[in-house]
Amino acid sequence: MRHLLVIAVLGGASACTDISPDAVAPTAPAPAEIDLSASRGPGFAPPIRPAVLDLTQTRPPAAPPPSATARTIDEFDTTSAEQRAAATAGPAASGERRLGSTIAALGSPTDPGIWVKTPLVEEVTQGRIEGPDGASVNVELRPSGGAPGSGSQVSLAAMRLLGVPLTSLPDITVYAF
Repeated sequence: MRHLLVIAVLGGASACTDISPDAVAPTAPAPAEIDLSASRGPGFAPPIRPAVLDLTQTRPPAAPPPSATARTIDEFDTTSAEQRAAATAGPAASGERRLGSTIAALGSPTDPGIWVKTPLVEEVTQGRIEGPDGASVNVELRPSGGAPGSGSQVSLAAMRLLGVPLTSLPDITVYAF
C-alpha cells in the first residue's frame, strides 16, 4: 500500500509539470571582472569630484595615475607644479571650519592627486590640512568610512607638501571650506 501511495504521488507530480525537452534553464550572466591590480582598475577609481561652488574659482585638472612601471617617489607623484602651487596657496579667505585632529599615514601612492581620506567627513569636499610644524596644504577631503578616531590616509603628494617623512605618522589638523 505504501508503494502505491509513493508511485501515485510521484506520478501526479510529474504529470503537473509541463517541461519540454527543448527548454533551457536561464543562466545568470558572468560577473564582470574587476581589475584590482596596482595599475588602477575601476575598483580603484577615485570618487567623483564635487562641483566648484564659486564659478570664478578654477581648479587645475586632476593628476593622471602613475604609470604601471613607476618605482620612485617622483614617478608616483604625478601632480603638476600648478597643482602643487594651488595646494600651498594658503587657506580660504572665509568659511573655513575646523573638523578636528587625526593621525595621518601615507595612503596608496597609486591614487594620484592631493587628498586626505578621513572619518572626519561624510562626503567629498574641499579643505585644508596643517602639519605638526604649521605647514598647510589645500586638499580634497574624502570620507574613509572608518570610525571616528581611526586615523586618516594622506596622498603621497600631500605628505610631500607637508614636508613630513613618508613613513611618519604625523598628527594633522583638518579644516573644511
